[in-house]
Amino acid sequence: MNTISVNFSRRNVAIDILRALTMLLMIFVNDLWTISGEPDWLGHAESHQDFLGLADVVFPCFLFVVGMSIPFAIERRFIKGKPGVSTVGHILLRSFALLVMGVFTVNTEAGIAPDSWLTPATYRIAMVIAFFLVWNDYPKQEKKMMNYLYIALKVVGIALLFFLAFTFRAGDGGIFHARWWGILGLIGWTYFLCAFIYLFTRDRLKYLVPVWLAFIVLCFLKSGRINGEPLWDLPPGNFLDELLAIFHTGNGALPAITMGGVLLSLLSAKYINMENRKKVIFAMLTVVLLAIAGFISHQFWIVSKIQATPPWVFYCSAMAVAAYSILYWLVEKGKAHWFSIIKVAGTATLTCYLMPYVAYSIAAIVSIRLPEALRTGLTGIGSCIAFAFFITGITWLLERIHVKLKI
Repeated sequence: MNTISVNFSRRNVAIDILRALTMLLMIFVNDLWTISGEPDWLGHAESHQDFLGLADVVFPCFLFVVGMSIPFAIERRFIKGKPGVSTVGHILLRSFALLVMGVFTVNTEAGIAPDSWLTPATYRIAMVIAFFLVWNDYPKQEKKMMNYLYIALKVVGIALLFFLAFTFRAGDGGIFHARWWGILGLIGWTYFLCAFIYLFTRDRLKYLVPVWLAFIVLCFLKSGRINGEPLWDLPPGNFLDELLAIFHTGNGALPAITMGGVLLSLLSAKYINMENRKKVIFAMLTVVLLAIAGFISHQFWIVSKIQATPPWVFYCSAMAVAAYSILYWLVEKGKAHWFSIIKVAGTATLTCYLMPYVAYSIAAIVSIRLPEALRTGLTGIGSCIAFAFFITGITWLLERIHVKLKI
């Protein structure tokens, strides 16, 4: 086996493509609520249903990609000569941005009272505008006046977020608060935890593998029951549960998936010069072992995204590894251009994720609604696919005029 020192200077295009495909699927499954008559396997399973729908796979695959991106993001900062303190600040600010966006999006999903300052549609549009004002990737300028303008726009965005938070009233009369963290918030907490773990361990697998195993064990303990009694049965207020709550670790499933991505990313970079036959064997063996782990754990737990059970972790990790391996092979064969049409979904991912909020809100304001024939069965599914590509196209257009979220 020919190994080299880990080198993250070369961009891993396969990660970008996997991120783009995952985001495209996320927009697609999130749009299924607009249609009827779609097959059950496309949607989410119920809380106690032993079932894995397509929608149940998308989020963990995205977390896996987040994990794969962490070593590249952190190591490139060090390659550029940025100090560790700067990287700590970067992780904190990035996590904070995701948490803020997560809380805002979750509050809008709770419904907005009819007597609020803004209608639900205008509130969501104002929310997304504020996000862009604060976190837009403004082009670098030598002119001081332009830089002052960008600072002013960020201040306006922050003020708008405060206004939206203080004036928000939910349909049940509640005020703005962290009801739950939402998809972006869960990503933010998981990124925060795993990024700091990597920052302190770097590319040392002898530390990262035990951390991944610890999260897996935690998932077993938090999910397991014997004769109806939970395996993790510590008294309320115990130190360990309080510590895990500080970092919003949950039952360990989400950081386990993300740390799996970190490990695969490291191994891909560490053994980049390994002969292709051995790479294929390694990828197939990893997928098979994860699938076997999923099958064995499935004898004790149901497959459930909502409960974040061990089989869900293993099966989704196996699918993520398989998808990445296929994409990596295609990139090595010079087929990356096959995915050019969705490339922007992998490079402007956050922009792509938020665009449906604007699209749905504009449609509500101007009363746009597809004909019934385009909202049912196979034609409805086709409409959802078209919508995902439409959002990707809008994201591409926005990027062309330097409108792109970057945190």
